[in-house]
Amino acid sequence: MTTAPTFTGEQYLSLHLLETMVAVLPVRDENGMPKAISLGGDLRTMITSQSRRRAERTYSRTRANTGDGPLAGHTMGLRTREWAKITATELEARGWAKEAALATSKAVLSGVGLKFGDKPNTADLTKVLLFAPENAGKVLAAKLTEHREAVVEWSSEYTAAHIAAADKKAKAVAKRRAQAKLRKEGGVPADEPQETGSEDADEKLPVLPKDLRAAVLTALAPGDAIDIALYGRFLAEIADSPNVDGAIQTAHAFTVQPAEHIDDFYSAADDAKLDRRNHSRANALDYLDATEDSGAGMTGYQSLVSGTFYRHAVLDRYKLRANLKAAGMAEEKIEAAATAAELEVVDAFVNSQPRAKTNTTASTGSLPKLVMAFEGKRPFNYGLAFENAIFEENDGPASLEATRRLLAQHALVTRKRDDITPARLLTYDLGVEHLLAEEAKNGTLPGSEVNTIEELTRP
Repeated sequence: MTTAPTFTGEQYLSLHLLETMVAVLPVRDENGMPKAISLGGDLRTMITSQSRRRAERTYSRTRANTGDGPLAGHTMGLRTREWAKITATELEARGWAKEAALATSKAVLSGVGLKFGDKPNTADLTKVLLFAPENAGKVLAAKLTEHREAVVEWSSEYTAAHIAAADKKAKAVAKRRAQAKLRKEGGVPADEPQETGSEDADEKLPVLPKDLRAAVLTALAPGDAIDIALYGRFLAEIADSPNVDGAIQTAHAFTVQPAEHIDDFYSAADDAKLDRRNHSRANALDYLDATEDSGAGMTGYQSLVSGTFYRHAVLDRYKLRANLKAAGMAEEKIEAAATAAELEVVDAFVNSQPRAKTNTTASTGSLPKLVMAFEGKRPFNYGLAFENAIFEENDGPASLEATRRLLAQHALVTRKRDDITPARLLTYDLGVEHLLAEEAKNGTLPGSEVNTIEELTRP
């Protein structure tokens, strides 16, 4: 078992956030409707942890790859089904023919256990998303080119055997279907022996040489990819490729007040139609022909939500360092990488947003009402502080009442436990800032206000 490098701070960084959004749709279900969950007898709007994690992960990856933020210059991961295409592109850059490059890439990935799609539009895509370092295609292509002669020989043999196996399977399936049809029509006795199972049998395909298999697994291994250490990955298809238990826990976000959903009717104008209509108004003789240009070009409904959301996430600092060590990062680099990752995690938690309906709602421009951060020997989720929904007609603005509840909850827990630290509090809202100042003046603020995202991490 891999142990974490020496770390003297508290294990868990707990993050809590309140944000108010108006007329947005950050995430939706398969019917285009807002997601919701019942809590305390009231329906609440929900933003799933999956959408939050993707927003935060891609936000950090984009920043790192453009030289921005604390992870600039670090390796990041890429989650995709297109590793065969990516590797093939890299092989072409090294002088391989296009067809041979793709066939070889698919063969070696199949050789380690990955399966590809069955339809023409998915035939070059793996059936599962694979989260691997962004440079995995380049690393793999370099290794395949280094051993090109052996790779081409094995790949040709594998591809031929695979085609033969697929052809045999197709013939077996066709024969069974023909037998079934004849039997249904009475042309084959019911007790006649039938071929079964041959299309499902595992065909004997050439095994990928040990050194080439090791090269593929090394390229696809988590390596120094920081976001794989943070968010983890699960890859059941390759038994000897390491899975990673992520260092970040993310809760589903939900509104602190009952769900507020509306179905907004919209109409989209047809520019050419409007141009003709405006022309007919300027020319009286064309008026009789203008009736065909009446009405909107398209109409429909879109669902929108409003509310103050509570969000929560936890960073396991020990797990992060253990993941980096297990991935093979040099011991002397781990602490600096983990510290940079923590800063980026907090920045992404505060600044990233799911991008659904971004252009029509400007949802990504919102700033949190309150961010609360503190350490502990275990995670602390304060979601149940909002088990009783906030009703603004009685409790006042939801964001202010939710702030009071969060502060009171943290004050209660810190009075009764010694495995938790005072909070660091960041706000971008004038009303909340006044509330924090009032609590501080009264000596009831369970922590201290800070002015930057960097100050939310440990001192």
